[in-house]
Amino acid sequence: MATLTVWKFETWDGANQAIGTLEGLAKQKLIRIHDAASVTWQPEKRRPRTRQVRNMTGPGALGGMFWGALFGTIFLMPWAGAAIGAAAGAVAGSLIDVGIDDDFIKEVRRQVTPGTSALFLLSSEEETDQIRATFKRTGLRAKLIHTDLTDDQEAAIHEMFGD
Repeated sequence: MATLTVWKFETWDGANQAIGTLEGLAKQKLIRIHDAASVTWQPEKRRPRTRQVRNMTGPGALGGMFWGALFGTIFLMPWAGAAIGAAAGAVAGSLIDVGIDDDFIKEVRRQVTPGTSALFLLSSEEETDQIRATFKRTGLRAKLIHTDLTDDQEAAIHEMFGD
């Protein structure tokens, strides 16, 4: 079973700093990362900046379409006009079908605000307490937001967005 984990950081560049830490934890087999993307939101900007973390992804990676759909639903929909809103609503509906529900989307939207950042991971086999402790030791203040995906939901995501 996969987990869609969001580690929210108190600084706009915290997610980028955490990437190296997570790569080290993956080498220690404390987490298996299937795909990852970051969101950084500088305090003076209207919208966050997103990017797929390519060097952390391997077989089973979802690709940019998945992250674009997810980030569009979370960060673009609140400002989208009626025409964009209808299309985005269809995407949001398809995300709900694969286990990414409205509560998760609203929680991420509420937490990730100007001046903060987040690292989105599709992972398995994670040792959450050890990851949290490692972030704390490195000075990264992180908060965990996550949703568990069943094997069927993970398969549906791969079918919908491709490998």
